[in-house]
Amino acid sequence: MATITKENIGLLHEKLTVKLEKTDYLPSFEKALKDYSKRANIPGFRKGMVPAGLIKKMYGPSLFTDEVLRSVDRELVSYLQNDKLDIFAQPLPLETDIRQLDVNNPADYTFHFEVGMKPEFQLPDLGAAKITEYKVEVTDEMINNEITRLQNRYGNMQDVGSVTTEENVLNVIFSEVDDNGHDLQNGIKKDNSLLLKYFKESFRSNLVGKVTNDYVLVQLGDAFDEKELDVILSDLGLDKNDPQSLTRRFKIQITKIGLLEKKQLNEEFFNQLYPGQDVKTEADFRNKIKEEIEAYWKSQARNQIHDQAFHQLVDNTEIKFPVEFLKKWLKTQNTSAEKQEEPKSDEQVEQEFPTFLNQLKWTLITDKIVQDNAIEVQPEEIRSFAKQQLLGYMGNMGTNAEDQPWVNDYIEKMMKDRKYMEDAYNRIQTQKIFEWAEKQVKPAVKEITADEFTKMVEAHQHHHH
Repeated sequence: MATITKENIGLLHEKLTVKLEKTDYLPSFEKALKDYSKRANIPGFRKGMVPAGLIKKMYGPSLFTDEVLRSVDRELVSYLQNDKLDIFAQPLPLETDIRQLDVNNPADYTFHFEVGMKPEFQLPDLGAAKITEYKVEVTDEMINNEITRLQNRYGNMQDVGSVTTEENVLNVIFSEVDDNGHDLQNGIKKDNSLLLKYFKESFRSNLVGKVTNDYVLVQLGDAFDEKELDVILSDLGLDKNDPQSLTRRFKIQITKIGLLEKKQLNEEFFNQLYPGQDVKTEADFRNKIKEEIEAYWKSQARNQIHDQAFHQLVDNTEIKFPVEFLKKWLKTQNTSAEKQEEPKSDEQVEQEFPTFLNQLKWTLITDKIVQDNAIEVQPEEIRSFAKQQLLGYMGNMGTNAEDQPWVNDYIEKMMKDRKYMEDAYNRIQTQKIFEWAEKQVKPAVKEITADEFTKMVEAHQHHHH
């Protein structure tokens, strides 16, 4: 009868010794031989009539090894389940001489494995954490800008003969040139479309009166203010932090001049944007826009609460790890049944380990939250997620397609896609974890402008890259 003993060899690091007796594997080996002799198709012998000695000679060693290793695996799994050992990954075999297995001299065998134990730990009290809920004030300027954006987006474009107003839309070609205004060989060349008012106020007079095919020669820093300049430089593939980008010379040639006729603020326009929502007056329209802007910034503020909760959990949860075991396990992750690649080098492991450990820490934290709070994801939630995702892709078209039979056919297809199911499951579970965290925190409300909020988020993202 097989026995398994456990010996501590480091922090949360155990050595398992499996002692296998002949009686643990011989019966299944002999049965495997008999089954194989019945199925074997060897020239010169009728099927099922191959002598047992020949089968043993030809296939015995591999069948013998398979049965011994299968018995070891069976005993290990049973031991881990019965003793409720919570381990990382899979047991790693220590050096074992497979050559000791001899089909002609069955014996008792000993195998050694090492396992990394999952640690016990406590989560910090999110209720005591300093969390800030940012409240962005929605100003009249923000509402006016959004209304103007919608009027322009749904407006009509008219071709005109010359540049006359700041509202003219110019289709242009940016061509990089030398000091004499000649096109540079291999220089940057890019189409763009921009309003006259995107240029510096002091520069706009250089364009007024121009017609199609006219051009101006400029250094980018002279033509655009900082905000628009960043966009132009990015579009041209230039580094905004490189001072030389501002002094590069370009020919900006006009290919088309348009004038945008803004959409009128009337009930027809309101109904186009908000069908069936009883938006009849400009005041109704402004209130609707304000609600949408408030909802946007509220969702952004909520994301910030989630981000703060994440850092509280990661930074203030102390977890000990079986580091030596995990490094050994990580080293084996370059090999697979399909790709017999070289194991990772020690240098690779050391380089990857900090990121791996951070991801593992978050996995343990989320697993504990899920288990302690019985967080579950139901199949119907995945169906609903798939449906909302599809309708979201379709935009306005999705409002009329919701009850179409093909929508349900699509969802049924996605429910059979294992990769999609895993991804949807993880996303819904993560959402539920942060919803749980949101209920634990007691944030202090802080009023902030939209500009301050955006800069704060950008600085935070920059810090983490």
